[in-house]
Amino acid sequence: MSAPPLKGIRVIELAGLAPGPFAGLLLADYGASVLRIDRPKAASGDQLTRHKSSITLDLRDSKSRDVLLRLLTSADVLIDPFRPGVLERLGLSPTEVLLKHNPRLIVARMTGFRRDGKYKDMAGHDINYIAVSGVLSMLGRAGDKPFAPGNILGDFAGGGAMCFLGIILALIARTSTGRGQVVEANMVDGSAYLATFPRLARHTPSWNEPRGENLLDGGCPYYDTYETKDAGKYFAVGALEPQFYAALLRGLNLDPKKLPAREDRDNWPALRDLFTRRFKEKTRAEWETVFDGTDACATPVLEQEELEAAGYDQRPAVHLSKTPAVPFTAEQGGWVGGGLVPGDGGEETLRAWMGWEPSKDFLVREDGAIVSVDGKAKL
Repeated sequence: MSAPPLKGIRVIELAGLAPGPFAGLLLADYGASVLRIDRPKAASGDQLTRHKSSITLDLRDSKSRDVLLRLLTSADVLIDPFRPGVLERLGLSPTEVLLKHNPRLIVARMTGFRRDGKYKDMAGHDINYIAVSGVLSMLGRAGDKPFAPGNILGDFAGGGAMCFLGIILALIARTSTGRGQVVEANMVDGSAYLATFPRLARHTPSWNEPRGENLLDGGCPYYDTYETKDAGKYFAVGALEPQFYAALLRGLNLDPKKLPAREDRDNWPALRDLFTRRFKEKTRAEWETVFDGTDACATPVLEQEELEAAGYDQRPAVHLSKTPAVPFTAEQGGWVGGGLVPGDGGEETLRAWMGWEPSKDFLVREDGAIVSVDGKAKL
């Protein structure tokens, strides 16, 4: 079995929130050496730290900035999570400075809003990015306000995962060009791209009704969740195809000949009411006994605490048979949580990457920030 696919790739991750660290986590899980750059006296709440190390740099100090520049001559990827203009104000322009120092460097820049347009200079969060992308307007129950699904869709799927994709594409391109480049990812375009199917489906019968009245957005009674007899427990139903719907009805002990036709949307409220009452007749565990091993597309809605208690083995996003990801335990998978204290493992990484030793090649200030010995970047 070969080494993980990204082994030997060196990544510098400027500390940030959610999407940047998630992109770094994906790279680390597949073998990249990821070094997070923290600010002096920073109290990091980042949990996305598996397989990473950290050093502290004060990028407003020229001697500390020199250390970063020296590291970047040896790095493959820099993850920039800042708002537009921050790197430039620090004298670290990707095109004017960084790529001239290291033409093979890939600078991945992660923003919320696009770098152009009316929102480019505004602050925002996940809910704002998916709002202006048009995605938030698709989410929610009929007749209710749009529903924000945590920060999964914008920060992590449209942000961090798309940034990771851009980095991988740039690494592939570098194998033929020999040169790095700037990767620009933003959560508006990322989340909008993820919504390609429902956006195009608006022109078909499956998704041309108002929010919450379509086949896959909570409008359909045989694609929904139902509370069971034990209050607060739910079952998920996705019996779209006729044969799966027939299996669902058998499990619910319902006679299809006595039910209204499911193809007629006018019958959906009556079917939903019937399914709601039927699922309340048994506990979730009892329904599991009924539906496990069937093709009814009916499964329990498992809660995070249950998965943690059961020692659920969270796995890498994809399995590569010849070059698998770096193994990690259930605890490292996030059920318990972890964290990376600024400075953890950083000196070991500097030694492995650069052969540096404290005092000889760099100094550590009282606040933990690392600075160069001579104040000049050795490029």
